Amino acid sequence: QVQLVESGGGSVQSGGSLRLSCAASGDTYSTGFMAWFRQAPGKEREGVAAIDSFGLTIYADSVKGRFTISQDKAKNTLYLQMNSLKPEDTASYYCAADRIRWLLMPRYSYWGQGTQVTVSS
Repeated sequence: QVQLVESGGGSVQSGGSLRLSCAASGDTYSTGFMAWFRQAPGKEREGVAAIDSFGLTIYADSVKGRFTISQDKAKNTLYLQMNSLKPEDTASYYCAADRIRWLLMPRYSYWGQGTQVTVSS
């Protein structure tokens, strides 16, 4: 089992920045592949960014050039640096982990509880 706990959400104005963190504990052998997803009210969960144990990354087109995913393996922590935030980035953000390389597909085995990001215009 893997436990994932997100933090760092909040309210910012358009153009602002936030950094989300996701602390992993438990069976960290199951966290070779990790990702950030988001879900706005009335919308499907959307893959934002993913990273593997080699540091290879992939991003949704909507966040390329603005968001950066990274990880600190020593701390078992995943990060999402979000810059130039837009109102359409408003959503609950979730981190996810698995041994399988799901990339941006919402098929990961382990999920955090989510953290809210609100961007006002």
